[in-house]
Amino acid sequence: MLPKSSSSAVFSENLLLALALALGAAVSLGITRFAYGLLLVPMRIDLGWSYTIAGLMNTANALGYFIGALATPFLMKRYGAAAVLLWGSVLASLFMGLSGFFTDTYLLLLQRLMAGVASALVFIAGGLLVARLAALEPQRGGLLLGIYYGGTGIGIFASALLVPWVLASAVNTTHAWSWAWWALGLLCVLATLCLMWPAKVLGQQQLAASTQQSLDRPDFQIKDFRFALASYTLFGVGYIGYMTFVIALLKEQGVASHLITIFYSLLGLAVMASSRIWARLLDRYKGGQALAILSALLSLATLLPAITSIFFVIFLSGLLFGAVFLSLVASTTALVRHNVTPSSWPKGISAFTAVFAFGQIVGPTMVGFVADGPGGLALGLLFSSVALGLGAVLASRQKALVAR
Repeated sequence: MLPKSSSSAVFSENLLLALALALGAAVSLGITRFAYGLLLVPMRIDLGWSYTIAGLMNTANALGYFIGALATPFLMKRYGAAAVLLWGSVLASLFMGLSGFFTDTYLLLLQRLMAGVASALVFIAGGLLVARLAALEPQRGGLLLGIYYGGTGIGIFASALLVPWVLASAVNTTHAWSWAWWALGLLCVLATLCLMWPAKVLGQQQLAASTQQSLDRPDFQIKDFRFALASYTLFGVGYIGYMTFVIALLKEQGVASHLITIFYSLLGLAVMASSRIWARLLDRYKGGQALAILSALLSLATLLPAITSIFFVIFLSGLLFGAVFLSLVASTTALVRHNVTPSSWPKGISAFTAVFAFGQIVGPTMVGFVADGPGGLALGLLFSSVALGLGAVLASRQKALVAR
């Protein structure tokens, strides 16, 4: 247990633990998943890919994520969430760095798949640890959850600054994008070292017995969350199209490189700020309301680049997207935490992560396939927006299992 000197001191330590733990989200999604969007265009040009092949890279990553989501509950039960978090982060670092050594499409697909497996281990284990932390601060649980998931923005922001600089520095070398993969792998290593502290502290922490006994809640059952799970599947389908192809769309529209860097950096900062923006929403609603509201906003953010090429509007789209999409992920953990017994949290979080991963398997390839047609990338993002809008409708039907 954490020291109990005073409520403010305990919260300060919990806040620091959540901030440190957020580096797990930075590795698992911010770098391992989303940094590829910055490398898609140079790799596509250098290796002669179609948009379908480019999208397939993130589909392979999502397939690995799906496999990892299925394996994580067993691994956490056997080895503990803290060990799974650290080893997952080590493996993610390794597979990110290895991606810089290959040009063969099939080997790159394998690397993206294995990186996906590792990132799922990190993301789910970190999500369980922060859920336990949030249970000790029920009045501020939404903030702690938001901080963890908002850590993805740290990875996005760091990638936005690092990748263009590395590409510019290596411009006269063969396969300049390889250097970016190696730099991203090193970044993951540094984050892994920082994760050792929260993993050590939270790995030894258990929910207080009084807290567990006071939660008269059911075990997690898929049928009870069918609308939220269906909505989250569509979130996986829809959001990943934006994160995979929005940079390519901006380049296609002739947006200057420095403006693209600013766009992606501010998107990452918006993700980091989202923990404060939506914390009360996550604490207030016990059903699917938060998931529905955030899905609708995300649908709007994804629609904007599909209907206009005005950079200011697309800029606002990036800010809105960044301010929403990881809080939507946090809303599913909050939904599980509000409605089921703590012993079922690993099962619930893993179930949501699995359907999320399944949606991501479909999303990039579908959007890439649509983008290869006459409608281009704009039509692909329209497809993503529709999926997110439908997800908002489904989430609105999810009821709470417990009274407020």
